[in-house]
Amino acid sequence: MASQRWDNFSIWRGRLPHWRADNVAYYVTFRHKRDLDEFERSKLLVNLMKPDGKAWDLVIACVLPAQTELIFRVTEGNELSDIVEKAKKRTGKDIIKKSGEKWPPFYDESYDHIIRDDAEFEEFWTKILESAVELELVEEPGEYPDLYVAGAP
Repeated sequence: MASQRWDNFSIWRGRLPHWRADNVAYYVTFRHKRDLDEFERSKLLVNLMKPDGKAWDLVIACVLPAQTELIFRVTEGNELSDIVEKAKKRTGKDIIKKSGEKWPPFYDESYDHIIRDDAEFEEFWTKILESAVELELVEEPGEYPDLYVAGAP
């Protein structure tokens, strides 16, 4: 049973089920309502990298034109959805102000997944790292400007 596997395990449901636990790594992705331009992608990445306080340990993040993917660990006392949604909200306000659009270009809900073991962590990490190459946006992962890898130069 999953609740035996993780500390302080719980489930809540929006449109999607969301599993929460302490001391785990999460893979999160969310789609954009439209492709983001270079300014918008950069702004979102900056807002994801610098949440309020020390709310999480971001491992890797990639803001693609049509979606965003990341892996992180939430620090004690913080809620995953609050962190992600605050970054989307701050970025959405900046985009609306600059573009004159009526609504931010992000869907409300994100898909989140508790990473179950080292093999799955490596699988998701590699998927995120190589996502811009897969979409033929760049030839090498390090060339993509809207990719953050913890500890990378």
